[in-house]
Amino acid sequence: MMRAIAFGLLVLAAAPAFAQNKSEEEAGDVSEVDKDRTGPLRDRVRPVSGHLFLMKGRFEISPEIGFSFRDSFYTKYVPGLLLSFHFTEELGVSIRGGYAISTVASAAQICTNDENGVRGCRSPTLEELDNGATDGTLPYGRMGLIADLNLEWAPLYGKLGTLAVLPFLDMVHFNMYVSLGPAFMITGFANAFPLGGNIDVGFRFFVNRFITVRLELRDLIYYEKQNTGSVRNQLMGDLGISFFLPTDFTRE
Repeated sequence: MMRAIAFGLLVLAAAPAFAQNKSEEEAGDVSEVDKDRTGPLRDRVRPVSGHLFLMKGRFEISPEIGFSFRDSFYTKYVPGLLLSFHFTEELGVSIRGGYAISTVASAAQICTNDENGVRGCRSPTLEELDNGATDGTLPYGRMGLIADLNLEWAPLYGKLGTLAVLPFLDMVHFNMYVSLGPAFMITGFANAFPLGGNIDVGFRFFVNRFITVRLELRDLIYYEKQNTGSVRNQLMGDLGISFFLPTDFTRE
C-alpha cells in the first residue's frame, strides 16, 4: 500500500515537467526565434512604418483657382499661385498671390419705379456696379490684387478607404492643415488698399510622392473704407495642384 501511494506521488510530481516537454516538442525548436529576438538581427533590421508622403524640408508650388461665396455684389474668380516651405511635417510658411476677376453676383439687383409707380428689379451690369448705384453709393466687395502670408500647421495625417466609391483606387492618403496670417488687397476703387487677415482650413490628397490635390476654405477678413466703412468677411474656396520639390523624400 505504501509503495502504491509513493508511486502516485511520483507520477503527480513528474506530470508538469512531462506536459512542458510535450508542449515544447509540439511547438518545435524555438531557440532560433529566441536568438532573433535578442541577437544582433534585431539591431540590423529595424521596424519601419511606410509613408506615402513626407513634407519636411520640401518646397511646395501650387497653382490654384479660387472663387467667392455669398457675395452681395461681385462674384470673384481668383487665379493665383501659392509657394510654401515646410520646416517639419506639421509646420510651414506660405505666401500666396492672386488677382480677382469680378462678375455680377446673382444677388445684385437694381430696383426702380417706372412713370406709373410700378416697381421693377433687374440685374445690373458690371459697369453700373463699378460706377455706383443711382444714389451714388459705392458697392462693397470689388477686389483686384490679393496677397497673403501664412503660418501653416498640419496636425492630421490619415487615409480613407474608397474602394466602394472609386473601384480603381483602394485608399486615399491625405493631411489636414490650418493656416493664418496677414493679407493685403487692392480694390477696384482709387486709393483703397485694405489690410486684413485670413484663416484657412484645407486638405491635401496625395496622388504620388510629389503631387497633391489641395482643397481649401478661406475666410478673408478686412476693413473696407468706402463711405462709412465696413468690416467684411469674404469666404473663398480654393482648388489647387501642388508640386513638391525635391520630387522625392528620405525617411529619417
